[in-house]
Amino acid sequence: MTVRERTQMLEEQILSPYATLSKNTLGRDVPEQECDVRTPFQRDRDRIIHCKSFRRLKHKTQVFLSPEGDHYRTRLTHTLEVSQIARTIARGLMLNEDLTEAISLGHDLGHTPFGHAGERVLNELCPGGFRHFEQSVRVVEKLENNGKGLNLTKEVRDGILCHTSGEPAKTPEGRIVRLADRIAYINHDIDDAIRGGVMTESEIPQSITSVLGNRRSVRIDTLVHSVIRTSDGNTIAMAGDVKEAFDRLYHFMFEYVYLNPYAKREEKKVPFLIRTLYEYLKMPGHLPEDMRQIAGEEGIDRAVTDYIAGMTDRYAVELFQEISVPRSWNH
Repeated sequence: MTVRERTQMLEEQILSPYATLSKNTLGRDVPEQECDVRTPFQRDRDRIIHCKSFRRLKHKTQVFLSPEGDHYRTRLTHTLEVSQIARTIARGLMLNEDLTEAISLGHDLGHTPFGHAGERVLNELCPGGFRHFEQSVRVVEKLENNGKGLNLTKEVRDGILCHTSGEPAKTPEGRIVRLADRIAYINHDIDDAIRGGVMTESEIPQSITSVLGNRRSVRIDTLVHSVIRTSDGNTIAMAGDVKEAFDRLYHFMFEYVYLNPYAKREEKKVPFLIRTLYEYLKMPGHLPEDMRQIAGEEGIDRAVTDYIAGMTDRYAVELFQEISVPRSWNH
């Protein structure tokens, strides 16, 4: 018996009847020989962690554009916090933690530079629109590994696609990630907003803190416990009073942070920057070779969108400066 087979036997013995067993995976688009140590979902997790798109998340905006402080979240630290919360819930419900982790780590691979501000601009520019969750799937299916993709299992790709809105994921593990994503970003965005002087903890209404708690760790603990106690393994949910308070906190954050002119004052510069890059890269010879191949297969707009979506904040700024700001003359 191999290590993988032993792990899969333990999954069958220990996990909930609702859990997605790795031995029952719907498989990959391109069949592969099984690993003797890792299950299919563990291999997917490892492929995501080692891909270039995952590493670039460390220089992509979460909420505050290119923050200079060491302690603000980036898209990478957000991803890690989602994974921690989702894994805790999955373990509490005896669901497949490996599948949950793989979906969590891959859910934002397609996010643009400058957070949702960049996403909104690409959605306007790209024919057919742009949605980061669809781009995340495109990254793992097409863009990574020199155009070959990562050949992930169908369960992981479904969880990535469904992590934000629309139809829920087909697996309970994927449905956990959707909820964990929201738990993570609401709470760490409060922390960053307080650090940035945008709001104070005391401004959160008492009707919310009396249910969820008045500290980040307490709120997360309350929310995670509520999901574990309320969910039946297939339906992933919070208790009614907790969900109501959490929804009110979500709307509070939109008013005080996400639409706050002070917090978002730099975002007004993003459309001009992205549009400038978009028009420049559509000109002949400005795309790198791998993107030119996509342009030949799927059109120039698709290739330019893929290239910009994969940029970090700093690279996008550097490229904008290179094409827009005159250099000092040097003989």
